[in-house]
Amino acid sequence: MTGPVASVATAADWPEVAALRTRVFVEEQGVPAGIEQDSADATAVHAVSRDETGRVVATGRLLIGDGTATIGRMAADPVVRGRGHGAAVLAELHRQAGERGVREIALHAQVTARGFYERAGYTAVGEEYLEAGIAHVTMVRRL
Repeated sequence: MTGPVASVATAADWPEVAALRTRVFVEEQGVPAGIEQDSADATAVHAVSRDETGRVVATGRLLIGDGTATIGRMAADPVVRGRGHGAAVLAELHRQAGERGVREIALHAQVTARGFYERAGYTAVGEEYLEAGIAHVTMVRRL
């Protein structure tokens, strides 16, 4: 059996993406609602993974810079964590970055997710810091 597969989100997916991010970041983690969505959402490449019913259960976004990219807003529904949906989203974002000529990706990982990103080839750089009241560490990966 193969694991979950992610795809690029469409405009039609946005309500489900926004709802999932609100559940994870605002309701579960206490991130202020006013900073969860931002202007970068309009230009980012968003990826989604769906459960067997077609519901969006994981998401993340890719922001493209000059030869670099940043991944953020990685969220998975608590009921599917550890089942490969987040990894599928991350792999799709890596694929999208590669197609756009990106050679290095950075992200701000919540410290509790550090192992997840290390398993995906990321290395922590620098010290831990607080972002939206949550401990984070910057991590990078070459493509």
